[in-house]
Order: sequence, then C-alpha cells, then structure tokens
Amino acid sequence: MIWRLVVLGLWVWVWVSPVGAEGRGRGGRTVAFHRAQQDESRGQVRGRPRRDTSGSSKLSHGHPFSACRLPLTTAEHGVLDDNTHETGFNGDDGSYVILTWVGDGTGVVLVLSTISAPLETFLEGGSSRLYRSTDYGKSFHDISHRINNTFIREEFGVSVGPGSSVILTADTAVVDNPGGIIFTSTDAGATFKFIQLPFHLAQPITYHFLNPDYLVALSIDGGLWLSLDFGAKWTKVHDGVHSFSWGAGVNLFFSCSRVDTVETDERGDLVLKRTKDLGKTFTTIHEDIYSFGYIGAFLFFSVMEDSRSPRVMYFSSDQGETFSRALLPSASTEQFYSILDGDEDMLFMHVDNPGDTFFGTMYTSDDRGILFSKSLERHLFDGQRKSDFTNITSLRGVYLTNKLDEDGRVRSVISFNRGGKWRQLNKPENVDCRDQTKNCNLHIHGEHSRNNRIVPMVALSEPTAIGLVIAHGTVGDSLSSSQHPDVFVSSDGGYNWRGTLRGPHHYSILDSGGLIVAVEAHHEGQVKTIKFSTDEGQCWKSYNFTEQPFFFAGLASEPGTKAMNVSVWGFRPEEDGQPMWVAVTIDFQSLITRECNEEDYEEWLAHSTEGGDSDRNGCVLGVKETYRRLKKQSVCRNGKSFVVSKKQSPCLCTREDYLCDYGYYRHVNTSECVRQPNAPNKTLEICLIGEEDELLTAGYRKVPSNKCEGGFSPQLAVQTVIRPCGVKPSPGPPARSSSPDAHFDTPRERLVLILVCAGAGLIVLVAIVSAVLAVKRVVYRNRSPSYRFSNLQIQDDDNSFTADLESATSSNGTVCQQDSDDDLIE
Repeated sequence: MIWRLVVLGLWVWVWVSPVGAEGRGRGGRTVAFHRAQQDESRGQVRGRPRRDTSGSSKLSHGHPFSACRLPLTTAEHGVLDDNTHETGFNGDDGSYVILTWVGDGTGVVLVLSTISAPLETFLEGGSSRLYRSTDYGKSFHDISHRINNTFIREEFGVSVGPGSSVILTADTAVVDNPGGIIFTSTDAGATFKFIQLPFHLAQPITYHFLNPDYLVALSIDGGLWLSLDFGAKWTKVHDGVHSFSWGAGVNLFFSCSRVDTVETDERGDLVLKRTKDLGKTFTTIHEDIYSFGYIGAFLFFSVMEDSRSPRVMYFSSDQGETFSRALLPSASTEQFYSILDGDEDMLFMHVDNPGDTFFGTMYTSDDRGILFSKSLERHLFDGQRKSDFTNITSLRGVYLTNKLDEDGRVRSVISFNRGGKWRQLNKPENVDCRDQTKNCNLHIHGEHSRNNRIVPMVALSEPTAIGLVIAHGTVGDSLSSSQHPDVFVSSDGGYNWRGTLRGPHHYSILDSGGLIVAVEAHHEGQVKTIKFSTDEGQCWKSYNFTEQPFFFAGLASEPGTKAMNVSVWGFRPEEDGQPMWVAVTIDFQSLITRECNEEDYEEWLAHSTEGGDSDRNGCVLGVKETYRRLKKQSVCRNGKSFVVSKKQSPCLCTREDYLCDYGYYRHVNTSECVRQPNAPNKTLEICLIGEEDELLTAGYRKVPSNKCEGGFSPQLAVQTVIRPCGVKPSPGPPARSSSPDAHFDTPRERLVLILVCAGAGLIVLVAIVSAVLAVKRVVYRNRSPSYRFSNLQIQDDDNSFTADLESATSSNGTVCQQDSDDDLIE
C-alpha cells in the first residue's frame, strides 16, 4: 500500500491508494507530504479554505467519556529528549517530500524532495534533492550527487521492490532524447547505476512481486517493455498496449489495440492477451475488451460486444484459461459496479441502485467469481464514488462499512463472517448516552467523511496487532457530521469499543500493537506534542517533542508495525518567508527497554463473547482461533522478532457458516435464506464448457474459506444433472403396436404415412438447423460460457450490466466515472 498525505492549507488529509504487488508488504512503503503553497504577495503560508459545511466552532461535542491520562515523569521526559532527533532541511524548496523505506529492518529511509511540475514546464526541468538515512530517520545525508543531481519529479518519485531494490526515474524531455533515464540500486540506495532507456516511460516501472530483476514498463507510444536483469537490458514484447498487470507466477496480462496503436475511442475494441513465458509467446484471452484488472486470484475484464451494447464483466480464477460471466441478480444497465475487496477465495462487489441514490447492494462471490449472493442492502456509495468499506485486517473475517437507511441517515455495520451477516456496532463501554434509551450505537467515519474533511484518517488495523482497531466515530442513532469526531479503540476486532481520544487525531500502530502514537489534528495552528499509549489506548501520556512548533504534515513509521520509531513531519516558516521542511524522529525503544517474556502474554480466544455457548463460543468461519498476545498491563517490547502465534480447531457447521445462494437473501427477522420474489424456481441452469449444469439448491452455500465440519447441512442437497447445451433429451424408442401384423395397406393410409413422414422429416431438419445455429451462436460469441436462469426474471443476456465505475485512486474511493475494472488497475 502507498500511504499518501497531502497538506491542504494547514489541515492534513490522508488517503490510501492500491498499487501493484510490487508496492506491498516486503517491498517497502512510500509516504508523500505536500507543503502548502505560499502566498506570493505576502510570503506567508496560505490558510486552509473553509469547508462548505458548518465551521468547526459550530460543531457540538459528542457524548462524554472518561479516558485515562497519565503524567510523564521527569525521568521519562529526559529519556525521550535524549532520543528525539530533529532534522531541518535548510534551503530545500521542494513542495513535495516523498519518504520510502527500503528493505525489511534495514533502517534505510530515502527522502526525495521535489516539485510537481505542470505539463507546460516539463521541458524546462526543475530541481530535486535526494537524502538517505540509515538509522530510521534520525539523521539524513544529502546524496543528490549519486544521481548527478538529476531532477526526479513527483509523478514517478521513488519505486521500491522486493529486497533492497530501488528505482528513480528522471524527468527527461521527450524532444531530442531517444529515451528516458533511470537510476537503479540493489543496496538500498548506497550506490546507483545510470541506465539510458530505449523508450520514454508513460508510467512508473512495475516490479514483479517476488523477483526484483523482472521489470515491466509501458512507453508513451504504447510499447510494452520487459527487463529480466533489473533494467540493464530491455526488450519490446508488444505494441499498442493500453494497460498491463502481473498475475500469478510469471503470468503477465495486457490489453492492446488490434492495430498496434492505442486511442481513447478504441477502448472497447481492445484485445486481452497473456504471456506465460515472459514475452516469448502470447495467448488471446478475449476480444472487445474495454478494461481489465487482477485482484486476489481473480482476473476480471469488461467486454463491449458491440458499440451500442453496455459493457459486461467476466471473471477467471485460473489465470485466464477459462472465464465466466458474473451472475448478479436484480441488476440493470443503469447501475455501476465496484469491486470492493478480493482474495483467492472470494470477491466483494458493490452494485449501484438506479438513479442518484448514493447507495446500492453489496454482493459476495463464490470461489470461482461467478455466482454472487446478496450480502448487504443500501450500502453507502456517495456522490464522489467513495465507499466506506474497510477490511479489518487485525482479525480474520471482519469487515466494516456504512449504509444509508431509508430515513436518510448513515449508520455503521460490521460483519464478523466475511459478509454473511451484518449488525450495528455496540455502544462504547465508557460512553454515556444520557437520555437516549434506544438506538445508541457507535458509528464509524470512513472514506466518505475523510473526503468531506470531517476526519483526517479512516479506521486503522494491522495483521500483527491482533484484534486492535482504531477509528474516528460518533455515538448515537446515526453517524453525525455536526459532532466533533472522537477516536475509539477496539481490542477484540470490533465487538467492543471504548472512547480513547477527544477530537480528531492522526494515529499509528507501533511494536505490533504494543505501542500506539497519536498527534492531534489542528484546523489551525502548529503542533509540538505527541501522545502515546502502551495499553491499547486505555491510558495516554503526552510528550512535547520540540520547543519550536511547526505546521503538521503527517506521521511516518517503518512498514510492518514492528518499529518503535516514529517521525513527525511538517514545515516551519523561516524569517525570509520560505517554509523549511522539518522531521522529528522519536525513538520509543529507549523508553520501553524491557523485552517481553512469557508472563507478559496471554491466550485470547478470538470472536468470543461472554455468556455464549461454550461449544460455539469463538467459532467464526468454521474454526476457533486462540492467539498468544500481549497483556494490556504489560509494559515491554514485542520486538522485531515477534510473530503472531495462534491455534486452530474446527467447529460444527451452523447457518452462520453459510451465505445465501444466488437468488436468495437473508430475511431481516430470521437467519434463514429466503428466495427472491422474482425467482420462484429452485433450478439454476449453467451452460459451461459445452455442457448444461442444472443445479438444485436449498438457498445456502458455505462461506468461502470456511472450515466447519459436520453439524448443520441444508435440507436440499445440491444436485447436478449434465446434458449437452441446446440439445433436449432424446425421446425413447417408439412403442410397438400390439398387433404383430400392423401395417398400412390402403393408398389413403400410404398417403397419410408419406405426409406424416415428410412433416416429421421437415421438423427434424428444422430442429437440426436450429441446433446448429444455436451452437454457432454460442461459439461465435467469443466461445465463452453462456448462462441462463430458469424462471429468473432478469434482463436479457445482450443487455446485462454496465460496469461503469471510475478509475481508482483509493482503496475505498475513486475520483472519476470510468469502468469498474479500472478500480484496481494501478
């Protein structure tokens, strides 16, 4: 994930944008800070424009809650003072600062200070500086000379891959230059190699997610280039390429034009291809492609069968060897689609309601990405195409989102079994709802609120900090924009919450959840204080990290949450009116010196509730999981070597382990799956690979990745009857006459016999021709699987759905109306 923080005036907003596999996890994390522009006439930093909504002075305070505050002792203050390091980047006029951690546990941080030049100035170049730290940001050294003081613009910045690989892309004028310039490093930026490219880059170079030597690039003229030696040599493998994506292994997918050129109006007439041998041979997967993407184990693409038809979406779970059209009930051509999340087992998809309703229906797929079942109605998707859908990564199976109810209010819901069932969040344990006797729940601010500048951060969770969730929210009947958002914490994956900080904050998780840090988000003014907690937010201490406050830009810490260093970035106006970038790095390892031992940990049964059935308590997705995690009262270091430890045991199956099958929905007052009114028949026919599968379903299917055993089983077992597509079962042999002497002797009888035979022959001939035409039609339509549903009243196959979504800049939101496939193409 790329974490990007942008300063708007004096207020900082944060968003997360998905990237290819090269930017996740082990490769590194990039953080970008944008300094507010100066008012040239006054030489002062411009203030943040006022929001369209009511000003902060008119916001009311939410329900009060008690939060523990502990004083910092003189000794603790002295230790932190000795281990707080401030760096001022004097004379640096970059408007962007891009930080990148290189490698795992190396302590290397590269900082690129640059500008984002407008298009008309690309030929004029610019200035940028490159800094390097080997001690987690405590000190920096200017290493711009290692790249010949070359200008690196913000649009490309610093790219990091697996291991200690780094690529810098220079801003090179297209005119009079045969190609662009890159600088590569295999030692975390200690040295760089100059490489002249035989082409000009259209977008940043893409790493293979496992092998840093394998690089893919797209040139400005649509050429797809491949390097197998970390950029030393490049080979053009195809022309007219529009977009590409790595798949599993060395599978590389790309869409290209039929005539080797890519124009905007040609989208919908592209060809989707795959190479399995790094560009030696190619396989055409499908034609008439508008766009495509890859998420989890699923390849998906939208197809325009002709210029007048809407786009339809197909999925493949076997790297494009076979593909199937997604089956989404109750869909119309007016709706757009958005893939919210996905892994190797299933997909979450949002289907917009017709009209400008700002909500739709969420569906979950089977493990093939074909059958989709209704998961949540009235799912919020606002006017800016922002969804609040969030995967709580600190506990398996937990998802959080917001819905727009019929009364026009936004309410938060949470699922603990991958969308099988949703419910409202419990009231925080330390919040008094006063005279509100009912409908007092916690509601979480998501991407919608961040986009509207109500909160600076969305919910935060990390896989190594088991059960820990930090989020902004309000308590009451629904989510409120008229109240100050407060910070709430859950230690059990969202089952129970407590208020922990008043007002909006920026926060970060360190030491695998053993340490939380936060900085208050000020609408105006400067910051000098950081808050920290060693007990998952139950109590906080405050530390003044500088004597000279500065305008806050963001928090930055090493990826993986195992670090105990955090950097506070910002800028401080100088006497000449030129802002100076400032970084303050605080090392909490010097304060929390004791290593944790076995007595500091406890066994915790995930998803457990008080008073529940002992046999079923903790059973989610078919298993019980018992984790070894740090006690809240233990003040010690998990350390860099900490790994999540858990034990699993299978559970008996119940209805909670099943989703409602295609054409079914879960009744609001019961836990049973009920057939949709417009789908009275229980038979679902699927024409797949030349055979027709007739599936008889009881309305349930097991949640993907569920591991339950025995117990509940739907009464009507799934049955499959297979027969050739388009061919009815052959009739049995004709019944013989009871009389062995039966014959036609008279001319009249013979004439009748001839006419009957001729008519029967004509009928047979028509049937044969119809069958042949039907087969040809199936083959002609891209030789792809064709589906039909018995007695389901949905739109005709030729008028299915328009996957009409925007291209993504955020994991939870997007910026412009495009195709749903574009959401995940980065």
